Amino acid sequence: MTASLTLVIVAAVLFGSGIAVMLERSLTRVLIGFLLVGNGVNLFMFTMGGEPGLAPILVDGVDPAELSDPLPQAFILTAIVINLGITAFMLALIYRSWWLAQLGEAGDLIGDEDEIAEDAEEAADLIRSSAEDERAIQEVLDASDEDGGRA
Repeated sequence: MTASLTLVIVAAVLFGSGIAVMLERSLTRVLIGFLLVGNGVNLFMFTMGGEPGLAPILVDGVDPAELSDPLPQAFILTAIVINLGITAFMLALIYRSWWLAQLGEAGDLIGDEDEIAEDAEEAADLIRSSAEDERAIQEVLDASDEDGGRA
């Protein structure tokens, strides 16, 4: 197995620059660093996969030594999916931190007092309406008891 020196150097530069950028305090730079490290690792796994060969399907007349190794390709696909999931999570963290920074000292409490008062009024209305419903049902039951069930 021989690996291209150029690809190994590019993978090392991506990995090193990604680590350097990840050491910053900004979440955006941490995300960019994470993406660089992920791409560097994928490129490194690609170069370690060896020389390209035939498709890894065994048929009659094919020498197994001429086949390419499918395992690094599976690792790279798995790493891409994991990288995408962590990137989505980091983007959600970045958005949430930006949102909280825009709100200032009040944080998430802005507008909650009005909503609590509205919820209390709705609950009181529901209690009143259920009490009226129970009263109406009881009147119907009392009226049917007075009639002796003949109505």
